Amino acid sequence: MYTHRVIPWCVLGILSLGAGPALAQGPHLGQPIGPDDMAPWDIDVEPSGAGLPAGNGTSAQGEKVFADQCAACHGDGGRGAQTTTSGAPAAPPVVSDVKRNGIDDTTLTIANYWPYATTLFDYIRRSMPWTSPRSLTDDQVYALTAYILAQNKLIDANQVMNAQTLPRVQMPNRDGFVARFPERMPSK
Repeated sequence: MYTHRVIPWCVLGILSLGAGPALAQGPHLGQPIGPDDMAPWDIDVEPSGAGLPAGNGTSAQGEKVFADQCAACHGDGGRGAQTTTSGAPAAPPVVSDVKRNGIDDTTLTIANYWPYATTLFDYIRRSMPWTSPRSLTDDQVYALTAYILAQNKLIDANQVMNAQTLPRVQMPNRDGFVARFPERMPSK
């Protein structure tokens, strides 16, 4: 009766004595990564424009990209669709003539929902098209951003969007948000 309790503790003690040096060396799971490994994943864009990549695009270029990559979910011209081509519920419209001050449950327009145009760029770059995120080139993302901003009458349709011009776009509801990290917000 007594020996069946002693044997497991003895085995555990012997195993732990041999495992100590092996565990101290680590599990050897992978390799440390360096800056070159991180670069493709370091794509965040700050409201100030820090982190925006090289490239540019216009509304005219974005119109074609939108028709090819976005209209199936967001509708022709970005004004919404009832369902996608697969029959799934459509994504919300990205173009609207509705202008509001403040945010509520009905305020899901680009002009009111996004405090900075750089945030729109960042979102498109990271997650669109929904079926293939991060598949667009930086020029295509600049063009789509220009197209959506122009369709919402927030920029002139001929304006080129790039790392210098995009942070200068004044979104109408910029001051309607409470900044979580005010020290990271660009000065006016």
